[in-house]
Order: sequence, then structure tokens, then C-alpha cells
Amino acid sequence: MSQKVVDNEIKAKAPLNDIRPEVELLLCCVRTSIDSETSERIKTLLQKDIDWAYLLETATKQGVRPLLYRSLNTTFPEAVPQAILGQLRDYFHANALRNLVLTKELLNLLKLFEANEIPVIPFKGPVLAVSAYGNLALREFSDLDILVHKQDFLKAKDLLISQGHRQICSYQEIYSSEEEVEYFQQAHLSGKDGKVGVDLHYEITTINFFLSLDPEPMWDRLQPVSLADMQVLTFSPEDTLLILCLNGTKEYWRSLERICSVAELLRTHQGINWEIVIKQAKTNGCERMLLIGVSLAHELLGTSLPEIVLQKIQVQPVVKSLTSQVQQWLFCEGENPLIDTQIKLFQFRVRERLQDLFLYFTHPQWIDQEFLHLPPFLSFLYYVIRPIRLIGQSGLSPGKVVRLLKLWK
Repeated sequence: MSQKVVDNEIKAKAPLNDIRPEVELLLCCVRTSIDSETSERIKTLLQKDIDWAYLLETATKQGVRPLLYRSLNTTFPEAVPQAILGQLRDYFHANALRNLVLTKELLNLLKLFEANEIPVIPFKGPVLAVSAYGNLALREFSDLDILVHKQDFLKAKDLLISQGHRQICSYQEIYSSEEEVEYFQQAHLSGKDGKVGVDLHYEITTINFFLSLDPEPMWDRLQPVSLADMQVLTFSPEDTLLILCLNGTKEYWRSLERICSVAELLRTHQGINWEIVIKQAKTNGCERMLLIGVSLAHELLGTSLPEIVLQKIQVQPVVKSLTSQVQQWLFCEGENPLIDTQIKLFQFRVRERLQDLFLYFTHPQWIDQEFLHLPPFLSFLYYVIRPIRLIGQSGLSPGKVVRLLKLWK
């Protein structure tokens, strides 16, 4: 990690100063409920010289075109070039159709699992679109996520394969399919036509962060959601919020859609029990991840947060700093700002327990196996290779270690 990167992180960063009008317009539009003040701001921004190509490109990159279309179409459609509105409309309908196809497939899978006496929990995907956004067409998603009990995992996977699904190995050059399942606690499967992907989980994990939520207590807190006239049980709003924040952290919050999902969940479930959420986050060592997620929703999308949460954010400088860093990443123009050194620093700082830091520096990851492929009988050497590789890449000196520990606190 370079001296410049570390020193820059110590300095406070102002989030999204002097943002482009296209970005501000997008932030005003990517919400399902637009108040009068936001509506007036949209009207003012539309009177500016908007770079529509840039706006469309950014909305596509951020995975929020359906929300952009809905807001523009219901506020001031006459101020939008018809060709642009037409492109957004076409995508909106195409996305809605695809979401219906995915929802139908999910319902078929739920019936299949029920017939074979395999309890499952669908989450994210169409369930989140309905429970948080209130409309299946307003969220972009590409696959189906299903959680099963660990003891049912192999049975569930074999059942899907017997119905024509095919297991996909994402890291085939490193792992076999079974090794990948063991590492990531999930299996990626593709349907008969290759169009519908299914992620079958038995743990809720943050890959690269060595944190996982124990899913077993969550089975006792399931709540019903109506999905195409069928009652489906999914995670409670409290558990869903924590899962969204862990998944957002895993992906470095690099798309606005993930922040929108947090914001919409909090808007829809205003009676969320924050004491339960915070207690769970602390128990699992992911309070920072939770606070970063809700802070992003608060700062970018105006999501209301209770005083107890705002106070926790205020007294944790690392949360404020990482929130600002993510905002810089989101709308940085030009070269991708997610360079390797920044990713490593983010992974380091988001951890809040010493044991998690120790695991990060010592527990092998897939990238270590990619760096040097060893036969199974020598796999124990990865525990030595990982810290050596990290130190070698980062060029850590005693002074840098001290600065990193200051950043971590």
C-alpha cells in the first residue's frame, strides 16, 4: 500500500462536492417516493443543459434505470427528450418482463422444494423488489437467491440438477465445483435454457471479509410477502437490512442500486426494530458495515434515521470516512478508482474486531490460490503465503502499520 494512499485516507474527504447536475438529477430520481422539495429540484435540474448520454450511461452502470424512468415519467416527462424517454421506457418494460419470468421461475422452484420437503428462504431478487420497492418492475436483478438449511444443501442442489439445472464453477481454474461450494458456502446453478441463474446458499457470508451471519435464528423470524398471489416467507426487515449491508460491503458499494435497496427497505418498514439490528450487528462483528450502509442511504438519498443510529455514525470517524470514500467511488469519472490498494484498505478498515483482522491477514482466499497453485497436500502453506503476499504487495513498514491502525480505529 503506497504512502500516498495511506496519507490521503487520513485526511477527511468531502463527499460529492460540486457534483454534476446529471448525478444530482439521478440521486433525486432513484427513489419510489418523491416529496415536493425533491420534485422542485428535479424541475430545476431539468432546465439545465443535461448531458443525456452521460445520464443514461451512469444510470446503466449504477443499475437504476427503472427508477430513473419512473420518476422522470411521473414528474416532468415533457422536459425529457422523447428519444431518451423512449429508451428508458423500452428498458423499463423489458426489465419488468424479465422480472416476471424470474418470479415465475422462483415460484416454481418454491413449489418444487415444498413437494420434496425442503424448507427454503427466498431473498433479494423479486422478494426484495416487492417487499421494499412495492413494485416488481422497479428493481434490477439477474438471478434468484435461495437459502436452505446446511443439512439440506446437497439434497436441494441435487434436486435442482435433476430438474435440468447445471452447476457453474466461477473459479474453475482454481477450484472444482465442490471446492468452490465449500469456500463460498453457496452453489451457482443455471437453468435449462441458461437464462435463469440460481444461487443456492446455506450461509449468509461476506466473501473476503470472513464474516457470516448465523442463519438458523432467522428461520424463527420469517415474515410473509405476497408474490404474484402466493404467500412467500422471507427474512424479517431487520435481518434483510443486515444482509443488504453485508452484501453491499462485499461489493464495496460500487452500485447505487444497492444503496437504493437499503433506502427503500427503510422507507417501507419504518417500524424497524433498530435495537435488534444493532445488537445482531455487534454480535456478528459487522456494526461498521451496517452503519456505512444506512449512512450512505441517509446522505445520498435523504433516508431518515433514528437519533440512536445517527449518534453511532457521528462518534465513529472510520464510518464517516468510509462513507465518504464510497461516495467518491460511485461517481468518479474516468479510470476506475477501485484500485487494488484502495480495496485492501477498505477491507482492512471495515473490520471492527481484532480476530477478524487476524483472519484477513492469515486465512487463505481464492486470490492466494490464484497467485500460486499448490497441490492439496501442500495447501497448508497458503497460511504462510498469504501474509507474505500481502506484506510484499503493500510494502508495509512500521510507520505504515501505525498509520493503518490509526485509520482502523
